[in-house]
Amino acid sequence: MFGQRNASGFRFPTAPVAVAENVAVVLTDEAAITSMPGEELRVEPLVAEDDLVAQGQPVFRLRAQPRIALTAPISGRVARIELTPGRKLSQLVLFREGEERYSHTRQTRNEVELRSLLQGAGWWRTLRSRPFGRMPAVDERPAAIFIMATDTRPAAPDPQMALAGREDDFAAGLKALSRLTSGTLWLCLPASAGQAAAEGVRQIRCARLHPQGLAGIQIHHWHPARIDAPVWDIHAEDVADLGTLLTTGLLPDTRLISISGEALQEQRLLRCSPGSDLRALVHGLVRPGPHQLLTGPALQGQATHWLGARDRQVSVLPGAATATHRHWFSAALRRAARPLPVIPTAALNQAVGGDIPGVALIRALASGDSETAVRLGALSLLEEDLVLTDYITGAQPAVSWQLRAMLDGIEAEEALT
Repeated sequence: MFGQRNASGFRFPTAPVAVAENVAVVLTDEAAITSMPGEELRVEPLVAEDDLVAQGQPVFRLRAQPRIALTAPISGRVARIELTPGRKLSQLVLFREGEERYSHTRQTRNEVELRSLLQGAGWWRTLRSRPFGRMPAVDERPAAIFIMATDTRPAAPDPQMALAGREDDFAAGLKALSRLTSGTLWLCLPASAGQAAAEGVRQIRCARLHPQGLAGIQIHHWHPARIDAPVWDIHAEDVADLGTLLTTGLLPDTRLISISGEALQEQRLLRCSPGSDLRALVHGLVRPGPHQLLTGPALQGQATHWLGARDRQVSVLPGAATATHRHWFSAALRRAARPLPVIPTAALNQAVGGDIPGVALIRALASGDSETAVRLGALSLLEEDLVLTDYITGAQPAVSWQLRAMLDGIEAEEALT
């Protein structure tokens, strides 16, 4: 299961070997809409428990931005709706029932109508705006959009496989994206890809070693994000889904994902619904014994029950997750202690993509020096872009956590100005 080796000598698991026509479709009996880590969705329900809904039907709208809807990932009956205080979304669970699909109006004569379609059909949530990594506001206009048709994360499914046979949909999606910005569309491809150039799209050939296939690394190098000039990123398969929506009025009901990890009998690529039940996805694949189910690669996975809105990886690791119990005084000392020292190495600079001075960035984050961190490129980065740095350094607290704390602080300051 091990293949790619980085500069530090560690080997990462490679993606399961498969070809597009052999990828199985697995449709779980349950699926859910949930908030992603760090995402706060205050919503108004458009359906009630026990209602029957069609795949793609709006089931929530955001309270602050009512034009943005969240849509049902499968056709089924609403089993339960769970909201926390403040009407924050916890989860909406669906039991699969029927095969109805909701058709959205495809009229997009201008940018206003295009945005209305994308926001009302639930597709808007697939976009991610930097700095801060939030869903874009309804009227936000990016300085550039990065389309990720490569992914170097360990065991990630190849986006090129997800696009196989969908070239027309992908081209239609690119054309629509170009209407949302007056800036550049940057298409990030693996070095070996033979994709023809599209009009108005600049291609970037990314190196095969991690983290070169991450959006933040490429955004920092080619078009850094700023407070007054946000940059969006999006997965290439979501762009093809946009083309399908514009052509048919329907949202595709599956996506390509990988299932990998040391607790599996075999690793696999498959197509499934967003929000799928992870336990059902790995049924029959897991070795006997306790295991942990994570969405995302092993180095940054989140323990959860459901496949998230942007997730394309499931990691299954051996062992049971157990709570760590510490005495309060020990915990207080840990929180009060200074960050552990970081030793500069060549691997550290590679872990942040080679363009960013790793030690200088870590020092700025640890000391709370937001001015220096911004100058070094922090506004283009998210936690996922520094997970390899956490792995290389073993820093405590994790560098990725320090980045998130600084971004949240900058965002709060901007909200007050």
